[in-house]
Amino acid sequence: MTRKIRLGAFLPGGGQHVAAWRHPDSPADGATSFAFHLQLAQEARRGLFDAYFLADGLAISFGGGTEGGNAKVAGFEPVTLFAALAPLVPDLGFIATASTTYEEPYNTARKFASLDLISGGRAGWNVVTTATEAAARNFNLDQQHPHAWRYRRAAEHVDVVKKLWDSFEDDAFLRDKDSGRFFDETKVHGAMHRGEHFKVAGPLNVSRSPQGHPVIVQAGQSDDGRGLAAATAEVIFTAHQALDTAQEFYRDIKARAAGLGRDPAHVLVMPGVSPFVGRTEAEAREKYDRLTSLILPEDGLALLTALSGGTLDLSEADLDGPLPPAPPTEGMKSRQALIRRIADENGYTVRQLYQHIASARGHFTVIGTAETIADTLEEWFQNDGADGFNILPPWLPTGLTDFVDLVIPELQRRGLFRTAYEGRTLRENLGLPYPETRWALARRAALAAE
Repeated sequence: MTRKIRLGAFLPGGGQHVAAWRHPDSPADGATSFAFHLQLAQEARRGLFDAYFLADGLAISFGGGTEGGNAKVAGFEPVTLFAALAPLVPDLGFIATASTTYEEPYNTARKFASLDLISGGRAGWNVVTTATEAAARNFNLDQQHPHAWRYRRAAEHVDVVKKLWDSFEDDAFLRDKDSGRFFDETKVHGAMHRGEHFKVAGPLNVSRSPQGHPVIVQAGQSDDGRGLAAATAEVIFTAHQALDTAQEFYRDIKARAAGLGRDPAHVLVMPGVSPFVGRTEAEAREKYDRLTSLILPEDGLALLTALSGGTLDLSEADLDGPLPPAPPTEGMKSRQALIRRIADENGYTVRQLYQHIASARGHFTVIGTAETIADTLEEWFQNDGADGFNILPPWLPTGLTDFVDLVIPELQRRGLFRTAYEGRTLRENLGLPYPETRWALARRAALAAE
């Protein structure tokens, strides 16, 4: 089968751009409108996207502040939202975010296994370690745990969740009314896990879904994040500004995965891309300039503070001066470094920097026609930069509709993107294998050894 671009649609109801909700085309209450999220999901399905992706935080606003112009101040919990959307929107996958730092593995395993059953095998779990002091203060802490500690806990958390998802073998449920046997008790297994962070007996009280278990997604870019992704992730959401850094990440992740005995083809790297699409270059630029003009300076500064790891105080900053150095953070180390690099490489002032990242927070912003945007996606896809892309429409619904109406047909014309869904489950559409239980794998290994 010819390799195809995979596409996620990252669609927060309030829009990606920090000022998106102010755009005349966007509903002001989109962040908390179920009807609007349903409209977005249906539009993503019309575009044949693999999945609807949602990030999530555990504190008010992206950076924990209460800036009056930020639509991210409140929204839906993603698993709850997707459980309501999935029965109404066929084919489309639903990738929700949940924290390994502030959730217990049993709860995580249970809610995602439930979403996977409700959706008929179209769920994914975006694994995050949650990096803000504001979130820590909502969970009995005065400050967040150190970066390395969070990633050690995350690796163990994912391991326990996968053990729990293997609680029931595929043929464990008999449901034989004549005999009265509902399940085969020899095919139900406990996790029996004891580690540094967790003691979990199991089994899980939710069965496996048509895709075996939810697709595991991860977004870390630090060395710890890369290690976790290479060991556990099936889809990796990453941020790059140029092909050369995307290639370095792509090749490193594939090599790490292979070194751990994994098939690199089953570890999909999907950089974030925020497209401003026009029928002409001038129209695309006008769309970008219009959104940029709607940014409130205090929201731009708050965004920079958050992406710099929460350690940078910009309250007295000169908006037309250079970005001050940020103290080391225990928050998002890779994103702090990326923001610094964007500022330095472009010689941006503070104002220019927040304008540049307002749409995609360090992900790649592309401005142009369907043809020029498709050129960029094709170049990255064909040259070890990406297996696909997580599309971040700057404002909604128009940014998504522009991509579906203009860019998708161009990708299809080039033979780079599907013209129909290939399967019933998210795994099938992503080209990922069905995950056998560890019990089935152990039996096969034992038979092979005889």
